[in-house]
Amino acid sequence: MQKIQYIRDKRSPIPKSDITSRVMSANKSRNTKPELHLRKELYRIGLSGYRLHWKNIPGKPDITYPKRKIAIFVNGCYWHRCPHCKPPIPKTNTRFWEEKFKNNRIRDKKKIAILKEKCWKVFVFWECKIKEDVESCAYEVHDYIKSIEGKK
Repeated sequence: MQKIQYIRDKRSPIPKSDITSRVMSANKSRNTKPELHLRKELYRIGLSGYRLHWKNIPGKPDITYPKRKIAIFVNGCYWHRCPHCKPPIPKTNTRFWEEKFKNNRIRDKKKIAILKEKCWKVFVFWECKIKEDVESCAYEVHDYIKSIEGKK
C-alpha cells in the first residue's frame, strides 16, 4: 500500500502519525456540519434570504443577513476554544497549539468588534450548543429580527 503524502502549508507542525494528519487535513472551514445544521433550521423557521461567507463586510461571517445587518459566526469548539465544553489542548506540539488557539481567539474578538463598530448585530453560536439545541439558536436570531421589525 502506497503511503499518502499530505501537502504541508507550514501553518501547522507535521503530525507524528498519518492518522492525525488525515484527520487534520479533513477539517473544513466552510459548510461544516454545525453550520449546515443551523442554516437548515433558520430556513425551516422562515429565515431564508441569508448570504453565505459574505465578503462585503469584515470577518466573512458564516451567515449574513445584509439588509438587517446581522452577522452569524458558527464556531467549532476545538478551533475557537469553546467556553462551554472546554476541549483539551493537544498533547504534542503544545506550545504551537496554545499560540494558534490564542491567535484564533484574538482574531475572533477583532472581527466581532469591527462589525459592532459598524452597527452590526453579531451572533456567535458554538458547535456544541447547535448540536444540543439548534432550534433555540435559530430562534435567538428569529426573536431579534422580530424585535427590530417591531421598532420600524
